[in-house]
Amino acid sequence: MSDDSRAMTEWVTAVRRELGLEDTVDTDALVDTVLDLTADVAHGVSRPAAPVTAYLLGLAAGRAGDLTVATNDFAGVVSRLAAGWDADSERGAPANDQAQRG
Repeated sequence: MSDDSRAMTEWVTAVRRELGLEDTVDTDALVDTVLDLTADVAHGVSRPAAPVTAYLLGLAAGRAGDLTVATNDFAGVVSRLAAGWDADSERGAPANDQAQRG
């Protein structure tokens, strides 16, 4: 395990403990999903949009019944939106029916 990987694992474990999230999600899957998502957003939209998007993903997943499934599903939706962000037809268009919910 690299020093960066070890530091990431220790950091995420400590943050999960401090926030009372030890039993909510698998750390390895969480890290991989969030890093993939933020890379997609950083390259497809802008670097500063990546951490804000990760925060929004967390908010959305927190409202769902199954955090792991929601995180993976929402990350996929957002990654697809970021991949098409340069296309005029996709810019700002909701990737699902979220905009229609009140």
